[in-house]
Formats: sequence, C-alpha cells, structure tokens
Amino acid sequence: MLSQCESLVQATESRYATDDELIFLLHYRKFYAKRLSLYKKIERLERSIIETTYREIQKKVPQILRNRKQDISKKWKQDTLRTIRYCAMAVLLDDPENLRERYLLWFQTIMGAFNSRQSCDVTYSIMQEVVRELFTTEELELLVPILQLVQDTLGTMEGTQFTKL
Repeated sequence: MLSQCESLVQATESRYATDDELIFLLHYRKFYAKRLSLYKKIERLERSIIETTYREIQKKVPQILRNRKQDISKKWKQDTLRTIRYCAMAVLLDDPENLRERYLLWFQTIMGAFNSRQSCDVTYSIMQEVVRELFTTEELELLVPILQLVQDTLGTMEGTQFTKL
C-alpha cells in the first residue's frame, strides 16, 4: 500500500490520478477489515507461533539453534518476533514490497554475515506449517505469501530445504 501510494504520488506529480491509477485504493478499502482482523490475530498469537515453531525446530533440526556450541535460542526468538511483527504490518498495509525493501534486504545481509540463512529457511518453512493450524483458509491467503517472501529472501541462496539436512 505505501509503495503503491509512493508510486502514485511520483506518477501524478503534476496531474490528477486516473481512475485506473486509484483502483488499488478501492481494493485496499474493500479488504481493510479482514487485514486489520488478521493483524490483531497475529498480535494475539505471536508468542504461540514462535513457541510452536521453536519446538518443531528443536524436534526436527535442533542444530540450527546452536552456533559453534553456543545456544542461540534467545537471539533466534528475538529475531523471529521482530520479523513476525514486520510481517503483520505488511499484511495490514498490503505491502510486501515495503517489507522486502525496508526490512528483509537489511536483515538478509545480517543473516548472511552470521551464516544464518539456512536457519531462516528452516524457521519460515516450519512457521508456514504452524500457522496452517492457527488461521483460517482466508487468513492464510493473506499471511502465507508474506511468510514465503520472508523465507525466500532470508533463506539459503542455494534453495536448500530443511528436509535435506
């Protein structure tokens, strides 16, 4: 939404917007109540999402929660909580491009520097499984593409899936 508004402002700098250029605002308004409801639900369930994802990682691939024999669970939870909150805002604003440009590309650099991209791939793959148990089909249509964007952007560049570990 914000990205589209910025583009609209640039495109119509010295003129009024056309009806076609304004359609995205009508679409946003039409689905705003659903997005707001989902945003609030993510807020209510964020701890459950993180804890369930964490437990599943511990069962399936516990080694990603360790870095050179050091337990990084606390840092993992902080990073995952921050990312979920950015995802919730992207859902509310219907703006995955803003999420990618203003958060994910920055965080991708950090995860790469710490060799944590595989951890991100595992985390957001498992999280997509977790949310399927907590949200309706309609809610998942809005949330899963955002989580997939996170996984694609932060995950391993080689496309390694956690099932291959």
